[in-house]
Amino acid sequence: MPSLRIFFVVVLLAAIVLAVPTPAKKRGVQKRSFKVPRQINTAHPTGPNGPAAMRKVFRKYNFEVKADFTVKEGFIGLSKQNQNASSSAATDGNQTQSGSVAANPEQNAALFLSPVDVGGQKVNLDFDSGSSDLWMFSTELSTKTIGQHTAFDASKSATFKKVNGAQWKISYGDGSGAAGIVGTDVVTIGGVKVQNQTVQLANQVSQSFVEDTNTDGLVGLAFSTLNTVNNGVQKTPAKTFFDNVMGDLDLPVFTADLDPDGTGVYEFGKIDTTKFEGDLAWVPVKAETGFWQFSSTKFAIGNQTFDNPQGSDAIADTGTSLLLVDQQVAEAYYSQVQGAQLNAQVGGFVYPCDATLPDMSVAIGDYMAKIPGSVITFATVDDANTTCFGGVQGNQGAGMQIFGDTMFRAQFVAFNGGNQSLGLGQKPLAQ
Repeated sequence: MPSLRIFFVVVLLAAIVLAVPTPAKKRGVQKRSFKVPRQINTAHPTGPNGPAAMRKVFRKYNFEVKADFTVKEGFIGLSKQNQNASSSAATDGNQTQSGSVAANPEQNAALFLSPVDVGGQKVNLDFDSGSSDLWMFSTELSTKTIGQHTAFDASKSATFKKVNGAQWKISYGDGSGAAGIVGTDVVTIGGVKVQNQTVQLANQVSQSFVEDTNTDGLVGLAFSTLNTVNNGVQKTPAKTFFDNVMGDLDLPVFTADLDPDGTGVYEFGKIDTTKFEGDLAWVPVKAETGFWQFSSTKFAIGNQTFDNPQGSDAIADTGTSLLLVDQQVAEAYYSQVQGAQLNAQVGGFVYPCDATLPDMSVAIGDYMAKIPGSVITFATVDDANTTCFGGVQGNQGAGMQIFGDTMFRAQFVAFNGGNQSLGLGQKPLAQ
C-alpha cells in the first residue's frame, strides 16, 4: 500500500508540473523574430534632394537656420590627434557663403517606406528611430488635404477604439506640425500583432506633411518617453510598438540593415551575424533623453583621427537621410575634398561629382564608425550631374549631431531596448 500511495503522489505531482505553462508561451505568444522591408517610395517625384533633406532634419529637431552663418569656400584642415577640432576659415579672399537651408518642400517626400497593417488597413509608414509616435493620415482630414496619401478610416476598423479626451501634437520650429485624436487598434508589422497598440490619427497637418507624397505617417522607434500623447491636461506618453512587442521577441532588439541605395531590412528579435564583420561593439545610450543618444568626441578623415572633446552628443536616427555633424567637423572633412564649398543657394556642402572623397569615421561612444567615401555622396544638384551634394553636412552650431542613413549604409546597427544600448558592426561594403 505505501508503494501504491507513493506512485499516486508522483503521478499527481507530474500532472501539476506539466500543467504549468512555459515562459516562452506567456500570453499564448511564441517567442520569435520578424523582418520588415524598407522599400523605395516610388511616388517620390525626383529621387534624393539635398536641400530638402537638410530642411527636413533641421525642422524635425527644431534646429535654427542661421541666415548669417558663414564660412569661406576654402577650409583649413585640422592637425592630427589630440588637437581640439575648432572651426577655422581660410583667408584666401573667397566670397563667404551662407549656410542657410534652401526650402524645396515639393521634393521633400520620404524616400523609404515600410508596410504596416492597422485594423486591417494597409498604410506605408516611415520607421523612425528619432521619434516615438505611431501616427498616420486619417479620414479626419479633408479630401483635399489627404490628396495622394493613404488615409486610415477608423469607421472601417472593427477593432479601433477612440481614447476619449486624449490628443497628440507634434510641433516643429518652423511652425509646421501635425495633431489629432488618439485611439487603440490591432497593429500588425511583419506578421506580428499588438492588440491594443496606441495609434494617433491626424486631423491637422501642415503643408510640409501634405507635400510628403505617399508618406502616410511614422512608426516611432525611440523610447516611449518621447511620445506626445496627452490627456488634455498633461503629457501621458503611450508605449511604442517596439516597447509593446519587445517582451515577446527572442531578443529585445531591432536592427537596421541598409543597402547602399538606402533600401534594406529592419529585423525585430534577432541579430543576423552574417551582415557585419567581426563582433558587434556595444555602446550604452542616454535613454533618459528619450533618444538613442550617445557621446561623439572623435572623428577621423581617412587615416587621421582628431579629438573633438567639445563635440555635441549624437542621435542614431533611421528617419534622417544625412550624417549631420558639428559644423567644424564638416568643415574639416570638406577641406580634404578638392573643389568643395558651402554653397549659399543650395544650403549645404557641394563639390564636383568627379571629386575623390576620403573615408570618414565618427565616434559612437568609444566605437569609430567608418563611412567609406564611396557612399558619402547624397545627390546631384544640377541637371548636368556635375555638382554633388554631400551626405555629410554641418549642423550650423545646433548643439546636436544626427547620424542618419549616410552612417547606416556603412554600419549594421542593433537597437537594444533590454539594456538600452547600440550594437555596431562594419558592413562588408565598407572594407
